[in-house]
Amino acid sequence: MSINVGTNIRSAKSEDAQDLAKLIDIAGEGIPSWLWSKSIDNDDQTVLDVGAERARRTSGGFSFKNAHVLEQQNQVAGMLLGYPILEAPESNNEELPKPIIPFLELEKHSVNTWYINALAVYAKHRGNGIGSALMKQAETNARKINISKMSIQVYGQNHGAVRLYKRLGYKHMKSAPVLNHPCQPYYTGDVLLLMKDI
Repeated sequence: MSINVGTNIRSAKSEDAQDLAKLIDIAGEGIPSWLWSKSIDNDDQTVLDVGAERARRTSGGFSFKNAHVLEQQNQVAGMLLGYPILEAPESNNEELPKPIIPFLELEKHSVNTWYINALAVYAKHRGNGIGSALMKQAETNARKINISKMSIQVYGQNHGAVRLYKRLGYKHMKSAPVLNHPCQPYYTGDVLLLMKDI
């Protein structure tokens, strides 16, 4: 099935923050909401409120400034979050939550690539090419700033996502073992770093 007429890919806006928070939590297999739960300030604030507040920021990796959304019938159906990595991130693994460590370790190998931090589509919109269209948008973003290599990370056990990325030409470059933690479904296996030349 192909994307419906009336589809629009556009840069995200701060008003998209609620959708961005929901979609990055889908992409992150529940890790984002688990992390946000540690930052709730008061009884009236929800996990999603914390995520939306982060999405409204104008700096940092998870910012609406780094996101594109795909709309169908004027509703957000999917999201792409990506940006260039021009130098290796600095991190102290002792201070990081366990779920994040494998991702940051692999991110060090993504220097000089356009890094796709998150790709997610709401369940009711899946299966009609939205993920592929957003991945194509990521390549367009990279070419605009003369970056010729793409990178993305995925749980090896997320077979549907791995199939999509490999079908789009991404190749497995490195792996890092999943660290056991309570916030998502994969307790074993590896996080995979996939790359593609464009």
